[in-house]
Amino acid sequence: MKLNNKYYILRHGEALSNVREIVSSWPEKFNNHLTKKGTETIENSAEKLKDKNIDLIFASPLLRTKQTAEIVGKHLKVKVKLDKRLREIGFGIFNSGPLEKMWKSFKGEEERIKKGSPKGESYIEVLERMYDFFKNTNKKFKKKNILIISHEGPLVLLQGKVMGLSLKETIKKFTPQKRIHKGEIRELN
Repeated sequence: MKLNNKYYILRHGEALSNVREIVSSWPEKFNNHLTKKGTETIENSAEKLKDKNIDLIFASPLLRTKQTAEIVGKHLKVKVKLDKRLREIGFGIFNSGPLEKMWKSFKGEEERIKKGSPKGESYIEVLERMYDFFKNTNKKFKKKNILIISHEGPLVLLQGKVMGLSLKETIKKFTPQKRIHKGEIRELN
């Protein structure tokens, strides 16, 4: 796909779920707000974005990403648009439960490509909605600098797709150490 805009991705700052090692997706079952450290990290990220001339900011509607987007939008004086396609992976029955319990339900990460948690989403389903957002945005806007604020898994899957990687290749290339970290900014182009 020819990219009509310059794209940046930003993962939300540290949230309560990260500290407690709890998975948190939609619907949100507790007040999963940014921590003090998460807020400070995003303040720093917003400073780094000042020279990028961001025209549009799109964000996941989950609390931690909304708070991240509000901080960045205020710094950059850009209004935030929320889009549910940018939500965290649907964790189904594991939502609001221990991260370790969810991971133990899979034989390995490759299994998650086609299989989601019970009542949750597979990587294929997450990528379909993320890429649907991306294609629509790329078609609607021209020559804009666009910031996408979302979550680790969805952003990594989108990054791999934009790079032309299959889901299996994306998982192999982006090991946990190479995935987008809390408050990290990356260029997609």
